[in-house]
Amino acid sequence: MLNSNVLVLNQNYEPLNICQAKRALVLMLEGKAELLENGLGEIRTVYSVFPLPSVIRLGHQVKRPRPQHKLTRLQVFLRDKFVCQYCGKESHSLTLDHVIPRSRGGEHTWQNIVSACIPCNHHKAGRTPSEAGMKLLHQPTMPRPIGFTVSPYHLRTYPQWEKFVPQ
Repeated sequence: MLNSNVLVLNQNYEPLNICQAKRALVLMLEGKAELLENGLGEIRTVYSVFPLPSVIRLGHQVKRPRPQHKLTRLQVFLRDKFVCQYCGKESHSLTLDHVIPRSRGGEHTWQNIVSACIPCNHHKAGRTPSEAGMKLLHQPTMPRPIGFTVSPYHLRTYPQWEKFVPQ
């Protein structure tokens, strides 16, 4: 019972972590967290009865750096939704294209790499899109930082967490 999982929310209700009920109870007793959802059951001591927490919210805002996506082929394809950024064709046989070619000083960054189908990549070759007479569908940007994610297993096991976890 003390080893059951508890969802820990930041002061702004953003999911931060998953801890054990024992740790959550200590945070509540120290006044560092408040109970939002009661788990199934209670914890009894000689003098008191405490509800078993399922979701708690911290009393202060925890600032943490958000992990950034790594620049990989798969992440670029996911950002571009497996769509060629020149012709708009959806495909799973895509290549990476540097908008400003590396031979011309283009960098290997999120803002300079797009998904391109093989024919578009061959047509563009070592030129810029304007020189090749091509136009980008979307300007490439860095994807939004990753927040804390809760696994589907935990959501099935603890359905009371769903209203606190963004879908």
